Amino acid sequence: MSRTLVIGDIHGGLRGLEQVMDRAAVTTSDTLIFLGDYVDGWSESAQVIRFLMAAGKLQHCIFIKGNHDVKCEQWLRGEVDMSIWAKNGGLSTIKSYEQVSDAEKREHLEFFERMKPYYIDQDNRLFVHAGFTAQYGVDHEAHQSAFNTDRTLWEMVVVMDRRVEQHSALYPKRLKLYHEIYIGHTPTLNYGQRVPMQAINVWNVDTGSAFDGSLSLIDADTKDFWQSDPLPQLYPDERGRNAKPFNEQ
Repeated sequence: MSRTLVIGDIHGGLRGLEQVMDRAAVTTSDTLIFLGDYVDGWSESAQVIRFLMAAGKLQHCIFIKGNHDVKCEQWLRGEVDMSIWAKNGGLSTIKSYEQVSDAEKREHLEFFERMKPYYIDQDNRLFVHAGFTAQYGVDHEAHQSAFNTDRTLWEMVVVMDRRVEQHSALYPKRLKLYHEIYIGHTPTLNYGQRVPMQAINVWNVDTGSAFDGSLSLIDADTKDFWQSDPLPQLYPDERGRNAKPFNEQ
């Protein structure tokens, strides 16, 4: 039986990705939806991209573009602002590419360019890295960067009064548009949680793998989820992005 599996932010943690996919017993009949931020953090960003490209040839994969992926794409194109990127995991990504040929770098660039800003499946479930701001939906988003940087969607649902009925004029229009919304970008560690979080109809699958959390994978139908070991245990000689506060993404 095929499943729709959603994978949170990876941040260069190939060991976590391989481990969580093994624990979830992923098969080539499963659809894999990756929520973005494949790079910047642990030492294997280039290797993560290589792994994802290979996976995409074996089964149906959807690759959403995260804000860190935007920076890596710009770097591969020779356009990145190093003063900002270097402080947010970029140096580890650059180091991971030291033994990668120019030809393979071009293939990686093309892969980044093909990534989607969001994806809506046949069950009207929205998958996006961060969020969106347009009250009429993602097709009406005026600022495309919102798809990989917005936090207002998650911040809204986390504090939203659950007593507000869906038919109420007070109920946010954004939440009525989609059956469910799956995001990454904002670590659940910020809220004292180490597992995927649900707020109203939004699921946050970023469980802080860039820091001291685990990489998470969730079945969009059953809501069963699997996690890797905390990434610092898989990379004991590295710090990932632990020098940065959780809220600086």
